[in-house]
Amino acid sequence: MMKNQMIDVHEVPSPIRWFALSFQHLFAMFGATILVPILTGLSPSIALLSSGLGTIAYLIITKGKIPAYLGSSFAFIAPIITISNSEGVGAAMFGALLAGVLYGIVALLIYNFGLDWINRLLPPVVIGPVIIVIGLGLAGVAVDMAMNMHIDGNTVYSLKNFLVALATLSIAIIASTILRGFFNVIPILLGIVGGYVIALLVGIVDLTPIYIADTFALPTFTTPVVSWKAALIMVPVALVTITEHIGHLMVQGSIMDRDLVKDPGLHRSLLGDGVATAIASLIGGPPNTTYGENIGVMAITRVYSVFVIGGAAIFAMGFAFFGKLGALISTIPTPVMGGVSILLFGIIASTGLRMLVENKIDFSDKRNLVISSVVLVIGIGGAALKFEGIHLEVEGMALATIVGIILNLVLPSTKEEVDSQRQKDKVVDANTVEATV
Repeated sequence: MMKNQMIDVHEVPSPIRWFALSFQHLFAMFGATILVPILTGLSPSIALLSSGLGTIAYLIITKGKIPAYLGSSFAFIAPIITISNSEGVGAAMFGALLAGVLYGIVALLIYNFGLDWINRLLPPVVIGPVIIVIGLGLAGVAVDMAMNMHIDGNTVYSLKNFLVALATLSIAIIASTILRGFFNVIPILLGIVGGYVIALLVGIVDLTPIYIADTFALPTFTTPVVSWKAALIMVPVALVTITEHIGHLMVQGSIMDRDLVKDPGLHRSLLGDGVATAIASLIGGPPNTTYGENIGVMAITRVYSVFVIGGAAIFAMGFAFFGKLGALISTIPTPVMGGVSILLFGIIASTGLRMLVENKIDFSDKRNLVISSVVLVIGIGGAALKFEGIHLEVEGMALATIVGIILNLVLPSTKEEVDSQRQKDKVVDANTVEATV
């Protein structure tokens, strides 16, 4: 079978093909990017706008050498919900802003000291359980959305809603496991579309907002409000997404057959992600991250053009000002979103398990067992440190991340781990000498 002809980073496709390829990337990110604001109560239009602006900023900072699309980050869903409910959306945006600043600090440290320190600080035995916490910590939210209605402050079970959610979930599962090609890349979007049609048929969709909405409308912006509690909740999560970012960059480099960690450099890529997150926080959008969905599209099409990615970003910004689209998104019933969330949050948790398996974490080693066990229970159980005198609180996933880092640094390593690390250090030293020669 003949492979698709590659379009390299700085190549410009013909206008018609450029349009089609950019629109394809827009669809790949669309479902996931609007899902985050829907679940967290933020504006989908602002999410699209900040996604486009963040992607353009990323392309500029990385000198147009990394064709990565940035969309809403799922890792921040639980923190945004927690902070918005207690402190307000503005406080959540302040936490997101500081998360973006942390990206910049880590980028500066990597530029000056290399990558080895972050691997020691955040090994898979810490990050894997934290990712599991991110997914399972939202399990209750997904199930509640799928089967319950909230009427006048009361929770009422709805069989109709639950059946719609299960149908939505089934469509997403079929798209993810049976369909091939481009449709296999967008199972969440297909699940939402299919679930929406079913919800229309059973009469649980209110189309009134679409009729009364303006065709074009300016999105509603939200500015950050200083909250150090929000900072303590959001900033530790950035440590998790930073490791996710590094993984994405390495995968993309492998697909493109070039070392993106060296050129234009991991520090530039992280800085671009941080700036994108900061931009989003300043206008009221969710934190951004590089998207595996769009990396998958590049792997399938072998189209690496930054002009295609930039085109998708411009499309996203244009959609942000389409009032009818925002109104349409607002009419998606809660059980439809609950159905796709069951799969989505489960996949997030499973990604943490996959990390543990792929890195061959040995749970017969009591050190690994202790770290992962404590992180899981603290994170899923919702443990909290409350400093009432200064009105600060560290809880759930943020506390689990901090505890995991501390345990990893304090608990003595086994002989096998020490030998393995020494061997890695020897390889690094040998490569450094070879590069110098």
